[in-house]
Amino acid sequence: MIQPVVLCGGSGTRLWPLSRPDRPKPFLPLLGERTLFQQTLDRTADRSRFSDPIIVAGGAHTRMIANQAGPHHLIVEPDAKNTAPAIALAAARVPRETVLLVCPSDHHIGDEVAFLEGIEAAKTLAEQGMLVCFGIAPDRPETGYGYIERGEALETGHVVSRFVEKPDSEAAERYLASGKFVWNGGIFLFRAGDYLDELAKHRPDMATLVDEAVAGGRSEGDTFYPGAAPFGEISSESVDYAVMEATERAAVVSADMGWSDIGDWNALMLAREAAGLDLCASGTQSVEAGGIMTVSDGPQISVVGLNDVIVVADGDEVLVLSRDAAQSVRQLKPADRT
Repeated sequence: MIQPVVLCGGSGTRLWPLSRPDRPKPFLPLLGERTLFQQTLDRTADRSRFSDPIIVAGGAHTRMIANQAGPHHLIVEPDAKNTAPAIALAAARVPRETVLLVCPSDHHIGDEVAFLEGIEAAKTLAEQGMLVCFGIAPDRPETGYGYIERGEALETGHVVSRFVEKPDSEAAERYLASGKFVWNGGIFLFRAGDYLDELAKHRPDMATLVDEAVAGGRSEGDTFYPGAAPFGEISSESVDYAVMEATERAAVVSADMGWSDIGDWNALMLAREAAGLDLCASGTQSVEAGGIMTVSDGPQISVVGLNDVIVVADGDEVLVLSRDAAQSVRQLKPADRT
């Protein structure tokens, strides 16, 4: 049995104004009737292969999780400390030999069969002691994703040669042309004990504080509350930096599974196109306009003489952006996103 671990976090500022602090991206139905969070759970719903999920989230998300999730175990983080300690909390709550499938709660996967095949390939390596990340074959020189360079071939994947930060456009072109690089999909599979061992090796202070938080925590039914004081002392760090870039046991499995992190409005538009969903809200009018997407909770939107733009109307907020500037939405001042 594989133990899914679903990480709920982040503010989703790049999908403002639809995504806001009181209704973040994972809990919105952006690609069909089910929310991204529910679709994440749906992908591991086969109880002959997967255990009930462990969901790691902050207290602000617990109500939405209760409303949208089926049977699950919940770990409520006292503070947001990024993905490395969040995963460690889940790993510390299961037997060491348990195989963990770590998934963000807000990604889209269009090909579930390919996703499940990738899990089996990764499991083979995890059972040999490897810490496996999922790589996505790039189809364009994307500058908004991190990359992984694949090294020596393994039985069902590759050794990780190196992790690369989000590149500039020239570097992204080189990575695409080389055929050696894949996007870092932010999905991981490893045994709980192997992860905890590597965390203790490379971030011993974090590992100790996680142990103290688990030892000092309390359970209420299927919900676990770690000790707030030790957890609050943890330095915020991602699993990529804390463990995956440091370990000598990192492997990557390439999976062509129609993946997107839905990281901005253009990514959502591309995912909707790939899924064959409507790009424009009901009642949208366009004249001499192409390559557009509209989202509205009521007002009719009309676009005239513009190409490659996205228009979002939500409540008393309206956002108009060019598709190639989608990453810049997060630069809006905080007061403008409330």
